[in-house]
Amino acid sequence: MATTDTPSLSDLLPADSIRFGASAADRDDAIRQAGDALVAAGAVGPEYTAAMLEREGTVSTYVGEGIAVPHGTLASKGTVTRNALVLLQLAEPVDWNGESVDIVIGLAAKGRGHIGLLSRLASVLLDADSAAALRTATTPAEIAAILAGGPAR
Repeated sequence: MATTDTPSLSDLLPADSIRFGASAADRDDAIRQAGDALVAAGAVGPEYTAAMLEREGTVSTYVGEGIAVPHGTLASKGTVTRNALVLLQLAEPVDWNGESVDIVIGLAAKGRGHIGLLSRLASVLLDADSAAALRTATTPAEIAAILAGGPAR
């Protein structure tokens, strides 16, 4: 159960931060789109996107099950104004350092909050059924239910 100190994953992912049927030319394009969506959500400054690309250049943010969770570097934490998630459901997968990715979840967190958020996301995203449900979800309510660990449909 979420408290005011620990918002639920779906609280961090409002409906207008979900892009169904998105199209990306490649991994970097998908990261840029996720970064732009975090900027549009008012969660980060525009320089955060470059930090997301920088992180990807040093360590892959692929987490498994066709999902990547790009986020900025420690140096970019000062550009984060609030914790937030964005989700790109790609119509066609992109190559992510040799892995096929069709769900991209951009993450922004203040301070060291990214560690807790990544842990909470991993518990949901590494479940094959949840990952499959994210691929076929068609509404923000379905996405929220999946992130809450409940029924996808």
